[in-house]
Amino acid sequence: MTETIDTETAALTAVCHVRAPLLLEPVDEQIETLQACESEGKVDDLLLRSWPKEVTLTDESPYQEVLENYNRFSQWADDHGVNIRPPFRERSTTSQVTGTTRERLVTPLLCLELYADDELIGVFPHSTEETDETYTTDEAIATIRTGEMPTPLTTVETDAAGELATPPTCPDCGGFLIDGQGLFACSDCGWIGTVSVTGRCESDSERPARNREATPVESR
Repeated sequence: MTETIDTETAALTAVCHVRAPLLLEPVDEQIETLQACESEGKVDDLLLRSWPKEVTLTDESPYQEVLENYNRFSQWADDHGVNIRPPFRERSTTSQVTGTTRERLVTPLLCLELYADDELIGVFPHSTEETDETYTTDEAIATIRTGEMPTPLTTVETDAAGELATPPTCPDCGGFLIDGQGLFACSDCGWIGTVSVTGRCESDSERPARNREATPVESR
């Protein structure tokens, strides 16, 4: 469930989201441990972010960044065959005055996301539906403290060369992607972008211009 961090090739960034001002035991101990990991060089960058207990699931919500984080975490969980609900929960509330029903997102007390360079490699806590096992933030932080990198309970399978064992599909239409020397193109809708070894698709239009390949995509 862990692999040794290669500090020469990847910078580890930890982003810790916590409800404020509930910095109480055992949450503050976990933050103190993360701060110790940063001071010891086991984490290159530590970012602390606060969020509310509940967020309305609407485009008018003032907490759009929380909703964007939730969507990113959910996509990561889907890609790796794990579940983040719980600790995240969606619930409905009805106003006794207006009768209006709203969908709300309930956030966990603490959530940790890890990046190796710019690649999202873990969201904690998460669980598996098959075994009902949970990888807690406590366990992830303890793993980092030992100098190792937490890895998901379930991960995307790759072959011996480190390539995806299952051919990637288009994030827009689900069609077949053609690999043109690292730049993928959809044979159905024309989507063009890259696919990481974890299966994360990134549109070519979202990448910095200096990183885009000029080489056209050709079918092998």
